[in-house]
Amino acid sequence: MNKEMPIATYGHYGFALLLIPTAAADYLEYERFQLIDSISHFINSGKVKVFSINSMNNESWMNNEMMPEHKAIRHNQFNQYVFDEVIPFIKSGTSAETPIITCGASFGALHSMNLFLKRPDLINGVIAMSGVYDLHEYTKGFHDDQVYYNSPMNYLPNLTDNWYLQNIRKSHHIHILSGSGEHEDPQAARNFAGILYNKGINYELDIWGEDMKHDWPTWRAMLPYYIETRF
Repeated sequence: MNKEMPIATYGHYGFALLLIPTAAADYLEYERFQLIDSISHFINSGKVKVFSINSMNNESWMNNEMMPEHKAIRHNQFNQYVFDEVIPFIKSGTSAETPIITCGASFGALHSMNLFLKRPDLINGVIAMSGVYDLHEYTKGFHDDQVYYNSPMNYLPNLTDNWYLQNIRKSHHIHILSGSGEHEDPQAARNFAGILYNKGINYELDIWGEDMKHDWPTWRAMLPYYIETRF
């Protein structure tokens, strides 16, 4: 990435939870907004070890000064950074057998899902909260092959490579969560779940109520509930 990319680590044991920031935020965002506090019991008890990384969205899709082609290139560089640097770092701090689950809210949900689908041999599952899975929601009308291949709503329906499909289908942890309150888009979650269904991929779709808005209290409720009940 040609820059310092710090990683915050919480805990000592348990499966590895890789947190992807929401929008243009940094590796401490989930701590600042008390999401780490909401799962601290599971961290301290050794159920989960959390790794939180920087976003690159402010150097790609959230940057209005860049050419869109360059935004797409930076997005791909972020993906490779996760695969080539973050995953080995997690393995070195856990074990080769430790499951890795990506997790994010809002734009972080798209990134989390996309990273899992691209490397299901490295990443074992995903908890995606309040996401849309069409990258065009963020590209302001721009489209090229790089956008297509980072937009799960676009590439997954056409995915026929058995290596990918077989590895994705091995996962028991594809969790798609959405509220139904202000600024949430539960239909985006339903639409993406339908694509998984058509591909024979096991998933869990969980639509929460109208009191659950697109905001931190929703995610502070969702994530501890899923760590407690699904892992």
